[in-house]
Amino acid sequence: MAAVSRQIGLRAKGLGLILGLALSLQPSALFAQARRIISIIPSTTEMLFAMGAGDRVIAIGTYDKYPPEAQKLPRVGALVDPNVEQILQMRPDLVVVYGTQTELERRLERANIPYYSYSHQGLPDIFSTMRSLGMRVGMAAQGEALAARLERQLAAIRARVANRPRPKTLLVMGREPGALRNIYASGGVGFLHDMLEAAGGTDALADIQRQSVDVSNEMVLARAPDVIIELRYTDEAINRADLDVWNRVSAVPAVKNHRVIVLTGDQFVVPGPRVADAVAKMAAAIHPEVGW
Repeated sequence: MAAVSRQIGLRAKGLGLILGLALSLQPSALFAQARRIISIIPSTTEMLFAMGAGDRVIAIGTYDKYPPEAQKLPRVGALVDPNVEQILQMRPDLVVVYGTQTELERRLERANIPYYSYSHQGLPDIFSTMRSLGMRVGMAAQGEALAARLERQLAAIRARVANRPRPKTLLVMGREPGALRNIYASGGVGFLHDMLEAAGGTDALADIQRQSVDVSNEMVLARAPDVIIELRYTDEAINRADLDVWNRVSAVPAVKNHRVIVLTGDQFVVPGPRVADAVAKMAAAIHPEVGW
């Protein structure tokens, strides 16, 4: 009986040592280092390259435009049209997918291919994704370092605008060219709203709890923003005649005081490692008096 008890005690001690060892490991050690990664999401593709995992990425998504070194890689579709057969044929050991791509997830599960399911809402989600994605690919320290660096940069921007007036700002994501129709602007939730607040502005649509709001001319007049920021994604999309259409709402303070500002670049709509640069550009537009 004593021998049996001794065996049980030794087994329990052994299991305890194994459990203790597992808990003492760095989080990245709990995952195999992914070596053949497919990322079809612009933000996670940028994150992987920024944390030093770019040499492990074997394919990207249709709309992944950055960084330049990723552009030579094959493209395997995007949110609504992933090329599942091509993805399977490439034999990845990790696929980064949108959280809404349930059919793709099912196909990957049937093929025994691991995947990382991505989703985001606000600015903090960018940093939590960097940390969890870094952990998932076996680069927890690099993911943590990337997130922490960007958090410090954003804290510095917030500090510079902290004691200044916060002008009411309408952040326009898109509209019909040459017209004030089909205006889409940032509402009171989401990473664009959070970026605007971090840049020292007050969101003119903060009370509308949607990421994107369909805005009429009447709403622009009623909200009376002090600043209007239009986001454009290429320089070709800008011309003087197109911007002059805002004169149709000349009573709006932003128009009256010539504070309709165009910011160009896809970093404004890709919630990834360039987010601090995007917030800095917004802050310079809203607070030119700071001397950026």
